[in-house]
Amino acid sequence: MTTSDTGDFVRRALRVLPGGVLGSHRSGEGLEFVVKEGRGAHLWDTTGRRYIDCLLGSGPMVLGHSHPAVVAAVERHLSRGTTYMLVNEPIVELAEEIVRAVPCAEQVRFTSTGSEATFFALRVARAHRQRDKVMKFEGGFHGTHDYALMSVSPRSPKAFPAAMPDSAGIPHAIGEEVLIAPYNDLATTEALIATHHNELAAVIVEPYQRVIPPAPGFLAGLRDVTRRYGVLLVFDEIVTGFRLAYGGAQEYYGVVPDIAALGKVIAGGFPLAAVCASAEIMRHFDPALEGTPDYVWQAGTLNGNPISAAAGLATLAELRRPGVYERLHRTGATLRDGLREAVRRHGLAAQVSGEPPVFDIIFTDREIVDYRATLTADRARIRLFNEACLRRGLVKAVNKIYVSLAHSDADVADALEIFDGALGEVARS
Repeated sequence: MTTSDTGDFVRRALRVLPGGVLGSHRSGEGLEFVVKEGRGAHLWDTTGRRYIDCLLGSGPMVLGHSHPAVVAAVERHLSRGTTYMLVNEPIVELAEEIVRAVPCAEQVRFTSTGSEATFFALRVARAHRQRDKVMKFEGGFHGTHDYALMSVSPRSPKAFPAAMPDSAGIPHAIGEEVLIAPYNDLATTEALIATHHNELAAVIVEPYQRVIPPAPGFLAGLRDVTRRYGVLLVFDEIVTGFRLAYGGAQEYYGVVPDIAALGKVIAGGFPLAAVCASAEIMRHFDPALEGTPDYVWQAGTLNGNPISAAAGLATLAELRRPGVYERLHRTGATLRDGLREAVRRHGLAAQVSGEPPVFDIIFTDREIVDYRATLTADRARIRLFNEACLRRGLVKAVNKIYVSLAHSDADVADALEIFDGALGEVARS
């Protein structure tokens, strides 16, 4: 297939997809391509060009693409039917495994997307606490529902706790129901909770916010202050669940929330997400309560899809193998630390921020401790870096480098060579 064939696919996408894309991820002018297949740690486009994949479907593919165990599990179940909208064998087994793995989980309610999971985590928190307002952290991303898309990426942030919408079409009234706090600033967060606790249902947080690790004591302090005032603590573990550790960020950082939202890894690349919490909180989803003030209505045609559950069970079985997380962290650390060394070698003002399984480069000389620190970054340079990586054959997210168990030592060496070349291009600019 020729370059003109790819151009034809891109033009066809532009005709039928807004902006020619599926969401907000853009390759850059003249760098657009259409994926044909993915295997292991690589993607191939419609011209046959191969890329090292550090996007990994925005995180779900922790085993890499088309993992044999996942493919086999899905193929086994396809002949039994693809969806029922009824309780089924694989989804019960997946719920049981989540309860075994995740410290806060006694029961699970499934959704189809991470956005739904965080939305219903907040809804059940409001029902349980009988309060309306929620608090989130500036720069934290919890999906695309109205409560989530507040102060994710404000260019001129307001004083805390005022919220700013990130999208057209969000009702102004939502801004009155969402309070904003600074991530990693426990003193300010504690003061805001103390002032507003009588109105607050919950505080939702990415325990590891984008690529910013929690400061020592921050999550434990947040747990203490929310417990003190009876405010529910929600961990958005869509990214961190089964990625930082088998028990997610709760295990990795040693702090247990009241409610967690899970997604991405739990379905091995298929659509599935979940809300989990204690039985006391999860009882609000029980249809036996329908018609009472305690009932939280939640349903979806594909919630609990058996194919997604079969893929998830196969993925989690692979992740339970001895030494898997040590290998994932070792591969990620090699890649992350190699990128840091390349930054130093090129004399660039940049920080490589994050944990080994997912991190990124931020072009600033300021320490990255919260969202406002990222506002000092040179956006033109990160765009140039991302585009230079893509030209050299590596795909990454706008602001994340994901690592999979499929990335080999050779892939890491190739990726570091690509990073070095891209940084050289940035330095010359």
